[in-house]
Amino acid sequence: MSKLALITGASSGIGMAFAERLAADGYDLIAVGRRRDRLEELAASLPAVTVQPLAADLSTDDGVDTVAGLCASEPLTMLVNNAGVAHYMPIAELPADKARELVHVKVVAPTMLTRAAVPGMLSRGEGAIINVAGMIAFSGPAPASLMPRRAVYAGTLAHTVAMSQTLHAELEGTGVRVQVVCPGVVATEFHERQGLDLSAVPRMSADDVVTAALRGLELGEVVCARRQRRQPPTARVRRRPRRVRAQSPDLAQRYRSG
Repeated sequence: MSKLALITGASSGIGMAFAERLAADGYDLIAVGRRRDRLEELAASLPAVTVQPLAADLSTDDGVDTVAGLCASEPLTMLVNNAGVAHYMPIAELPADKARELVHVKVVAPTMLTRAAVPGMLSRGEGAIINVAGMIAFSGPAPASLMPRRAVYAGTLAHTVAMSQTLHAELEGTGVRVQVVCPGVVATEFHERQGLDLSAVPRMSADDVVTAALRGLELGEVVCARRQRRQPPTARVRRRPRRVRAQSPDLAQRYRSG
């Protein structure tokens, strides 16, 4: 049976990098995003596999329900919950509509898509769920002098980490693998859309994030983060809070081929 992956946020950045890598590995794709034109361009650029572009807004119930329906009905080999919105600001300054959008895209959507995909994966005895979070998920212990306060955004990523770890335990021994990917700053359009200029900050490439995630999945890592093998990221932040900002953009040695 052919391999099939559904990727949210596939029209740019990490999601597009996942689509291109998985297509090169022989996966057919369901590419989800808000921008249909970008999704169609992506499909046209990957003629060796079947790509189904799906324009859906995961900040809405209708968008989530549409994609969840596909997660339940299609024989997914892999689900990549990658869609995101930035909305970096303290909670007192965060407009209600942006707070709602952020929680819907980063908490409600991955929860409901995962819930829809898991039963089919269990019945087939295999599958993989990759959730994209970030090192900001572990930034709670860091002092305000090091990290700008963005409680809702950090909280949504922390939910992603906790859900992934707990789901991994629930599905142990079933053949269904779960991973959460926690990169530092990544060179994509994500920050530019918020008007943030991070050109002077060392940034990881989206391709390297995907390389780390897929290699980490092979290695059995539940939390894919640069130094997670020695100690959990939360422990590192408590001991050395500057580490949450000073993430190396280089691919960790264990993720390199060879």
